[in-house]
Amino acid sequence: MQIPKKWMSEEHWEVPEKYVRSTVRNNKIEQELFPKYDVKRGLRNSNGTGVLVGLTSVGDVDGYKTENGQKIATDGRLYYRGIEIRDIIDGMQADHRFGFEETAYLLLFGELPNKAELDEFKNLLGQKRGLPDGFTEDMILKAPSKDIMNLLARSVLAAYSYDHNPDDIGVENVLRQSIELIARFPTLAAYGYQAKSRYYNNKSLHIVSPKPQLSTAENFLYMIRPNNKYTQLEAELLDLAMVLHADHGGGNNSTFTIRVVTSSDTDTYSAVAAAVGSLKGFKHGGANIKVVEMVEDIKANVRDWEDDEEITSYLEKILLKQAYDNSGLIYGVGHAVYTISDPRKVLLKAKAAELAREKGLEKEFLLYSAIERLIPEAFQRVGRPDNKILANVDFYSGFVYDALNIPHELFTPLFAISRIAGWCAHRVEEIISGGKIIRPAYKDVGEHKEYIPMANRGIYMIN
Repeated sequence: MQIPKKWMSEEHWEVPEKYVRSTVRNNKIEQELFPKYDVKRGLRNSNGTGVLVGLTSVGDVDGYKTENGQKIATDGRLYYRGIEIRDIIDGMQADHRFGFEETAYLLLFGELPNKAELDEFKNLLGQKRGLPDGFTEDMILKAPSKDIMNLLARSVLAAYSYDHNPDDIGVENVLRQSIELIARFPTLAAYGYQAKSRYYNNKSLHIVSPKPQLSTAENFLYMIRPNNKYTQLEAELLDLAMVLHADHGGGNNSTFTIRVVTSSDTDTYSAVAAAVGSLKGFKHGGANIKVVEMVEDIKANVRDWEDDEEITSYLEKILLKQAYDNSGLIYGVGHAVYTISDPRKVLLKAKAAELAREKGLEKEFLLYSAIERLIPEAFQRVGRPDNKILANVDFYSGFVYDALNIPHELFTPLFAISRIAGWCAHRVEEIISGGKIIRPAYKDVGEHKEYIPMANRGIYMIN
């Protein structure tokens, strides 16, 4: 089915080349100026640690320690409200229950719920999963998007118009909005995918209402699958991935974004939409898609998936910009904080092995494991030894989502469905404890120039 023209932009036109040349020329800053003025590029110190810009009690990412000004590598640990993520995972798995709702409660309210409190919170989320009257038709089906993250951001902004009290940034009102967004993100993403499948891929439209009694993970699988079926292990693994992605401290790009925007005293929907836009990028939430695409390329070009030498040689080609996307990057590797191990990867990989057995994907899983094991050697061969060559959570989350038959365009939205819990917790903390608008400094290194009257300007100043 063709997309109606009313949904398409104006006919394609090209920006004149002279505009492009002038823009590039006048925005080029010489690289040596950054160290000259001690610029913390990417808000990173010279030793790779993050510049301290705030305080939080929501989450902690522990990947190294500092002694006498030196960064010392350590095994990675992740804490939600002071509780180590491994303990949270162990607790929910010991009780054979889904953990994302408990995790959202912990992040948002700052303490673990007892059974009655958790049941009450789950019931509240269940009641709020549906979208406002007319929202699905007017905001999703009448304006589908080929990118679900784009639709998710747009839907969040549209929710402002359906809120009876959208601008109140008091804690009580922001908590109400936060609970509604945590509940509705899976529905928004699922419906956005269904609309995209119908109008861009000519598939049947499949819109079903979420079930209040189901967990967040179960509801998502229920809403995106034509037969609404899923296994217990599938739901458990998706729930695990969501728990692992629910927060990652205040310094990651999207969480820092929501804190920056929140500090201006704007509304919840504007702040959350900004975070969604940040997460969309391939350097952040979109990384797991690149991992899957990279591994598919390796599958197609490595004949023997059990031959370490053949795999390493192809990884070497990727690093030398001779294979895959010619970027020289191996995706899903390295991290800004973790130095030896990413605890999220460790926990997800263990459960992914179980899913691989259920799905008959042991060979693919072993290939992922082999790539992870051989990456350091490939870096050594090309003369790029690095003490942070570790697989991060993105390396296996893409495999997990693929094994769950989740379409690639939903990988990053799933990240958002998980991270909305952490975003909202950080927004509330910024409102309560922030107090000042976040405004770092930029130094102007351009030349000061005299204004030239129109009559004295050359005809072709842009060339």
